[in-house]
Parts: sequence; C-alpha cells; structure tokens
Amino acid sequence: MSLASDLQTPVGTAAAKLDFQVEGMTCASCVSRVQKAVRAVPGVALARINLATEKATVDFAGPPDLEGVVSAIEKAGYAVRSETTELQIEGMTCASCVSRVEKALAAVPGVTSASVNLATEKAVVTHPAGTVSRNQLEKAVRARGYDVVKRATVSPGAEQEDRRALELVGLRNSLAVSAVLTIPLFAMEMGSHFIPAIHDWIMMDVGHANSLYFQFALATAALFGPGLRFFRKGIPNLFRLAPDMNSLVVLGTSAAWLYSVVATFLPGWLPEGTRNVYFEAAAVIVTLILLGRFLEARAKGRTSQAIKRLVTLQPKTARLVRNGVASEVPLETVVAGDLLEIRPGDRVPVDGTVIDGDSYVDESMITGEPVPVRKSAGSEVVGGTINKTGAFSFTATKVGADTVLAQIIRLVEAAQGSKLPIQAMVDKVTAWFVPAVIGAALLTFAAWFVFGPSPALTFALVNAVAVLIIACPCAMGLATPTSIMVGTGRAAELGILFRKGEALQTLRSAQLVALDKTGTLTEGRPELTDIEVSTGFERLEVLRLVASVEAKSEHPIADAIVAAAEAEGLVRGPVDGFSAEPGFGVIGNVDGRSVLIGADRAMTKAGIDVAAFNTTASRLGYEGKTPLYAAISGQLAAVIAVSDPVKGTSRQAIRALHDLGLKVAMITGDNARTAHAVASGLGIDEVVAEVLPDGKVAAIRRLKSGGRTVAFVGDGINDAPALAEADVGLAVGTGTDIAIESADVVLMSGDMRGVPNAIALSQATIGNIKQNLFWAFGYNVILIPVAAGLLYPVNGTLLSPVLAAGAMALSSVFVLGNALRLRGFAPPLQSSAAASHPAAETITFNPVEPVS
Repeated sequence: MSLASDLQTPVGTAAAKLDFQVEGMTCASCVSRVQKAVRAVPGVALARINLATEKATVDFAGPPDLEGVVSAIEKAGYAVRSETTELQIEGMTCASCVSRVEKALAAVPGVTSASVNLATEKAVVTHPAGTVSRNQLEKAVRARGYDVVKRATVSPGAEQEDRRALELVGLRNSLAVSAVLTIPLFAMEMGSHFIPAIHDWIMMDVGHANSLYFQFALATAALFGPGLRFFRKGIPNLFRLAPDMNSLVVLGTSAAWLYSVVATFLPGWLPEGTRNVYFEAAAVIVTLILLGRFLEARAKGRTSQAIKRLVTLQPKTARLVRNGVASEVPLETVVAGDLLEIRPGDRVPVDGTVIDGDSYVDESMITGEPVPVRKSAGSEVVGGTINKTGAFSFTATKVGADTVLAQIIRLVEAAQGSKLPIQAMVDKVTAWFVPAVIGAALLTFAAWFVFGPSPALTFALVNAVAVLIIACPCAMGLATPTSIMVGTGRAAELGILFRKGEALQTLRSAQLVALDKTGTLTEGRPELTDIEVSTGFERLEVLRLVASVEAKSEHPIADAIVAAAEAEGLVRGPVDGFSAEPGFGVIGNVDGRSVLIGADRAMTKAGIDVAAFNTTASRLGYEGKTPLYAAISGQLAAVIAVSDPVKGTSRQAIRALHDLGLKVAMITGDNARTAHAVASGLGIDEVVAEVLPDGKVAAIRRLKSGGRTVAFVGDGINDAPALAEADVGLAVGTGTDIAIESADVVLMSGDMRGVPNAIALSQATIGNIKQNLFWAFGYNVILIPVAAGLLYPVNGTLLSPVLAAGAMALSSVFVLGNALRLRGFAPPLQSSAAASHPAAETITFNPVEPVS
C-alpha cells in the first residue's frame, strides 16, 4: 500500500480542495490516525495523506471547514504548520476600509485570521502553510476596490517611505490647486453677504448671472480636479454597497453641487425661495478635507520615525580586512567570519566579537543607556552602535537579517502592526458606521423636508449634507494604531521591545511584578565568601576537591568556587562519574573519593545530616549569602557561602514599581533565609524561596490566584516556562535567547529600571488610546446630531456644511497629534551619565526574617 495517497475517504463532489502541512508524522500509523481524524470532520469529501511530503490534501463537499480540520489534526496529536503573509494595502482612508479589507481577506478559503492596520497600511494574514497563495489574497483585496503594492527588491521600509513621500506630494499639490480655486469662490459668495462693497461690485459690474456661472466653473474645477480622488474611490464603493469615508464626501459635495447647478441653470425646477447655490460649500469641503488628509499623512509619517532612525543606524559600507589590507566594501558583501576594522567615530556595521584593540562604544540606540561601554578582546559588539575614540578589529558573527538591529526592527514593526484587545470594540462599531451615517443623512433630509420651516428643501439639503460631511470614521480608525506605533517606537528608543502587541495593553494592568533573583536582581556573578570545614577536614583540600567537581558544571556558583580555588593556586584533580541534578547539586569522584556539593535538600536526599552547621547556615543566610554543603565520602565536610552582588539599579527599580502602585515578589531557588534577607534589603513584598527550576510555573500560578495580573521578569533558560506562564513575561536582554523568545517584552539593557519604565509606557500608551477613542467617538456622537439640526428647536443652531468639513478634518489631525505626544514620554527612571551603570550594591541586612 502506498503511504502517499492510498488512505482515502469515499469520493464525493468536492467544492474546494486545500493542502495542509502536517508536522509530527513518522510512520504509517501516523498517516492512518491523521486520515481518520480528518475524515471525521463534517463536510470532508476526500482526504489523502502523504507521509513523504507531510501533506494532507482535503477535498470539501461544501464550504471548507478549516478550523475543523486543523482542530481534528491537533486532537490526533499532530500539528498543522501555519504561516503569515503580509500585504501592503493602498487606498484605505478610514476604519470602514479596514473592516472591509479584513472581511475580504478572512473570506478567502484557507485564511484563519486577518488583521489590517490603518496607520501602517499593512494586512497580516495567517493561514495553514500552503493553503493560500498571495495572488488569492491580492485578488480578494482588489475585488473590494483597494490595491496591493507589489513587492520590490528594495527594503520594505524604504519602499513604504517612497510611497508615503509620493502620497504627501500628491496631496500637497491637490490641496494647492483646490485652495487656488476655492479662495476666490469663497470670497465672492461670502463677501457678497457680509461686505457691501463686494456685493455691489458683483451685482453692478459682474452681474448676478455671470457670478453664478463663474462660481460654477470654479466649483466644478475643484470638485472634479483635486476632488476627483474622492469620486474614484467613493463611487465604486457605493455600487458595491460598501460605502466608506470617500463615499460620504462624494454624496455630500455632489448633493450641494447638483442642487446649485439646478438653481443656476434650471431655476424653474425649484420652488420659489429655494433657488440658493452652494458652490462654495462643495469647493470648501473638498479643500478642507484635502487639508485634513495632508496634515494626517504628514503626521502619520512622523509616527514611524523610530523605525526610520533604526533603519538609518546601519552603515552602507564596512572596512573589510583581507591579507592585512583594509578596504571599504558594500555592507551586503560582508559574511560571517570576515575580519572588519573599526576606526574612531565609525558605526559598527554588523554584530561580532572583538579580536584586537580597545575602545568605548555608544550602544544607546540599542539599549537606551547613554554611557559608552568598554570593548576589548572577547567583547561582543552590535551593528549600528557608534565607536568613540579607540580603534579595534572584530570578527563578524551575524550579518544581514540575523543582526540584533535587524531583529529589533522586525520586532518593532510587528508590534506596531498588531491589534490590541481594545480594538475589538472599535471594529464592531466601524463595521456599520458609514451605512448608519448615510441612513442618518437620509432621515435628516426627510425630517426637515416634511417638518422643517420654509424653504424646507433648502434646510433639508443643507442639514443632510452637514451630517454626511461631519461624520469621521478616519479618527476612529486611527485612534488605536497611531498610539501603538508611537508608543512602541518610543519604547524601542528606551531599549524596551514589545514582542507582542497584546503585552502593551496587558502590562498596564499588572498588579504584581515577580522577579527572578539570579541575573535579574543580582549581577549573576557569584563570589565565594566563606568556607567552614568540619572537624577532621582541611580547608584547602576540601576546596580543591569541591572545585574539581564544580569545574564540570556550567552553573555560575560553580564558576565562583573554581575561581576561588584558582586564586589560591590549587590544582584540580581528575573527575569521573560526574552528574548534576538541577535544584539539588552535583556529584563526582575525585582521587577515589565521592564528592557531593549542593543545597541542604541534596544532603537530606543523600541521608547526610547538616545540623552541625545550622547556626553557621542561619548566619550566612541572614547576611544575604547562599549556603551550600559539601560531603566527602558520605560525610559532611563543609558549609560554603556564595554571595551574588545585587545590581546597583535593583533597589531604585523596586522603589519605582512601588510608586506605580504595584506589589513586588521574588522567586528564587535560594534557601528561605537568604531570600528573605535579600528581599528585606531591597524592600520586596513577597518571597517565594527554595523553588526548583520546574517549580517556577507553579509559583507564578499561585501568585496569580485571586485574579491578580502578574508580570514576571527573568533571564535564564529555566525562566522560559515562567515567562510564558505569566500574564506578561519580561526578559532582560542580557539573558539567554530561549528566555527572550519566551517573553512578551525584552529589556535590551538588562537593567531592572526597564521594568517600571515599560509599565509606565504601557500605561501612558493605553491612556493615550483611550483619549483618542473618547475624542473620536465623542466627536461623532455629539456633532452628528448637531449637524442634523437637533439644537434648532432649542436655540436655532444649525451647522454649515463648511464648518462640518472643518470639524471633520480637525478630528483626525487631533487624534494623530495626541498620539504624537507619546514621542515625548519621559520614563520614571531616567538613565544618566552618573547613574547608568552604578556599582553593584552591598546591602546591609537586618538579622530579622520578614513575613512573606
């Protein structure tokens, strides 16, 4: 039997055929299980599973049930590989456009999710690998009246900048032409009402009829010249029964222009007293909305300035050293392993390791820290940073898309393009907003026409046009994404990277911040401080034996013990039978003797009583040191104390977290006395001590009990599960890649001050979003009824379509301007030249155990 295609379901008439990439299949039994699972999904007509290509080809008898097939495969114990496709959309102008593009993409067979961002003009589509082609997605977008930018060979950032620059120039030119046409028209019409001299000049010299013809010419030129962009988008969307912001502008300006045309050329068609013209309203509306679009486009360009600055950090060339000769080469020709030379003032082109030389490098744009960092042989350098006064040569280790700078740009772009949970409510409203506005305008026209004062037709037209023009889905669509763009960009400048957009919203709600101790609160470089031996053992011999075994371990504490032995000139012996048990200790044989080193639980497990050192261990714990025990040949030999200096910024960061109203907890594998001593010295509220590596997840769950939102900060491999378990995981950038990949937020500097800064920025960004949404919704809720004439029976107030157009243009600009305020966000803990890298703290501990 062929594993490729013989396992099939009964043949039926298939309405759609999709391929799924299945991961985890290893044999014919796997193929059978996947086939049975898929066949059981309602609507599946035929299933063929290919083990060699790891592909499941599924024919559906009706509409394809993607979620059903994926769920069935996953329940069978396998995984369906998914992928994302990114599209650059052209032509979106408001929140209604976003909603329609998302629906069009989500309707493509195979798409599991689609997210569209108005500010970045990008669509991110998720689908099982191989089920959807880019052409299908582009066709769906174009069918809705929007366009997709073809991928080019230049970098996406540069391409987008070019498009935005062209768009800005086009809007500026259209605005200039429209203003030139509108100003004389506005002066003639308004001047004739308010300035007697202009009125007399028009009536006596120009003539009333001639002035109307002149107004017609200017308004027509403005409406179908610079204003043609609204018709090109708005009319097709009206025919699709999917009106957008352009459709509202078209309906409003066309109604005013057509009514004026009839009043000018066919006045007999209108009742006496209603033969007014509104040419100036149509032209002014076009000009004001173009002005709003121009200001909006310019402001949108400023929201992505953080990305622009990051992109410009990378130099175009590098000094490549070959055969002892350095020469300038294009950056794209540099490969890993090349030897590069850096002179004073040069920007480091790629990531690498210093081979020779000594200098200080400004890494502020990567870490947010202003003080240059010393680099010498063995130091790591990051592409995009600036060398100061010295010179050095280094070996390239990461180039192109693998560099830290490239990864930062990708993370910031992903965060800027993400949607927050708060956006869901906006999406629901904007889906029906424009049709509702058109309905309100029709209702307004009917109400004024039937119940309004004379001339009813004029009142009905003016108020209906005002309703169409004043409605602004643009502000609603820009309220959230622009704040996200500016907020995440500002965060990147501070060395804070939001890997997931949702973290930006969740972090602001954090009630408790849980901190790993080693490497997060402390330097992660323990030092041996004490060694006290039992009767019958010699200190140096015990240290030699212990160091011999610990030399086989990768733990930081082992490094401290080995370093202490080397400092005393001890020669380590050969080790066999070495083994390590995480959370307990290590054991090995040296010179025929079994040597066990570990915590008290390791000794208890081995049946060794440590009571003889209880007093010493208590004292060491109260001093903030970590006591360990050594047993030789089954006998307790010594108690060893190791101390890990607390980072100089930890106390400052914890104080700032308290100022933000948050509780702070510490999770550590240290014994309770040491943990409480460190917590007491730093002002930490809760302590979870003696936690094994696999117990951190359970500790996080306990801290989350009662509905508390918990953020966890860690840096090690054993922190990865806890980072994922917490509501928000923050990884210090000096930690391991695994920890960083598991986190929602990355603190590039490894400085604890980044934690309160990230939380404060999250609070500021979400607060900014709420301000924008309040304005965008409040504007529409209040002014649409005013435009409809709701206040007319009360105080005679009516809103001119011209004022409505001005208010509409202002609303989007206000939202963007408010979002741009985040560029000036000042973190609660500013880095300074004096305080950027304070020395590790020596804490004075009180010999009192605080309550956890």
